[in-house]
Parts: sequence; C-alpha cells; structure tokens
Amino acid sequence: MVNGESASHPTLIGSVQRALRLLEAVSAHPDGAPAKQLAREIGLPLPTTYHLLRTLTHEGYLRRENGVFVFGEAAEAIGQVGARRRQRVHIAEALAMAGRELGAAVYFAVYREGEVEVVAVTDEPDRPPVEEWVDFRTTAHAHAIGQCLLAQLDENARKEHLSRYPVQSITPFSVRSEDDLLHRLDTVRRGQAAFEHQEYALGTVCSAIPIQVGTAAATLAVSLPVSELHRLRNVTSRLRKMAEATLTTLAFSISI
Repeated sequence: MVNGESASHPTLIGSVQRALRLLEAVSAHPDGAPAKQLAREIGLPLPTTYHLLRTLTHEGYLRRENGVFVFGEAAEAIGQVGARRRQRVHIAEALAMAGRELGAAVYFAVYREGEVEVVAVTDEPDRPPVEEWVDFRTTAHAHAIGQCLLAQLDENARKEHLSRYPVQSITPFSVRSEDDLLHRLDTVRRGQAAFEHQEYALGTVCSAIPIQVGTAAATLAVSLPVSELHRLRNVTSRLRKMAEATLTTLAFSISI
C-alpha cells in the first residue's frame, strides 16, 4: 500500500485522462477541429472541453487557428522525439543486418555541434563493438570514425576541433602529432575511407567511409579483431555498396 492505494488499483487522475483523450481527438484531425466537435467525439460536456482546451493551449500543447484547434509546439516536440526514437530503432536494425552479413561490428556516427556523436552501433555478442575506454569525442584523431568525420570538415572547423581536443597518443600506434594527423586526413579525403590499425584500441582494426546526409559530416564504420586485418578492405568495400543501396537513406532520416 502507498498512500492508501493498492498496487493493483492505482489512483487515476481523471482530468489527465480527459486531457489525453482530447489530444488524441485533435490528432485525428490534421486540419484541426472546433471545440464542439471535439467535445462530442470524446463525450465530454462543452464547458469541460473548453476548460481543457484553454489549459492545453496555455501550456503550448494546442493552438487555435481560425476557430479550430491543432497541435502546438509542445505536442509537436513530443512527436518529434518519438519519431527520432523510432528512426534510431530502424537504423539500429539496418546496422545489425549489415553487421551479420559482414561479420563485423558496424557503427553510424555524425559530427554535430562540434562533437563526434556515435548514433548507433551493433551489439552482437560474437562481434562486440570496440569498448569506449577513452571518450570517442575527445579522441577523434585516434579512431577511424573521428578521422573520417574530421576529414569532411572545412579547415576552420577542423582547427577549432583540434584546439579543444589536441592530438595525443593513446596507444603505441596512434598518430603522434597534429601534422601527422593532417597528413592522414589528406589521405582519407583522397581515398574516401579511413583505415585505423590499433590506434584507438589494441587488438582492433577499423575503417570508416563518408556518407552524404545533406550538409552534415557523417560516417559508417566497421571494426574487426586485429587477427582479421586481411578482411578489412574487402569488408569496407562491401559496406560502401550497402550504404549506397540502403543505409544512407536511413542515416539521413536521423542525422539532421
């Protein structure tokens, strides 16, 4: 018992339930509906409906346009969050399918607001992703994902990033200086792929390819055990073909 209510019979707030039914009714009318129609559809007295409509409008969940009620910015924001979550699930499923076909861990990442953001990654027990033992955001110079994203930035954006996150070796194989990194990025731009051998994590090799998602820098990447280095270029080529076929469309839907 909590405050006199049983776990099997929780106390429900009637006004909240009525407000939710009203929002559901509004959602059924993309062009909006008047108060009288909404009251009739959800079976509420008109005064009660007006009271709820005024409250929801004041809070930004609804707005009144030409005598009808439509969703406001607050409700639209909730819908956008839900849509982004569904889109992330879709791309996670696409990555999982690619990972199983390639026999590799697969990643999708973007460069957003000055930071490296890994949006989705596969999580197969037999092909686990690289453990983030040092923050991916601060070590873009040391992994294929970051190198591929940095190679897509203009010179000013790249300089600004490196001023915040200077080059530092985190394994014996990492690039040693900013000059070394800039030379590497030139190679990435020419080859349209970043290849990294144990620079971020010992025992792991990675590659990343740039993908087109409007004006955003984005990448698809794979990682393999170092014992499978011989597979890396073939896997990267196959990933590129998959991206051209299906993955880029999914990536675009959630990256911007």
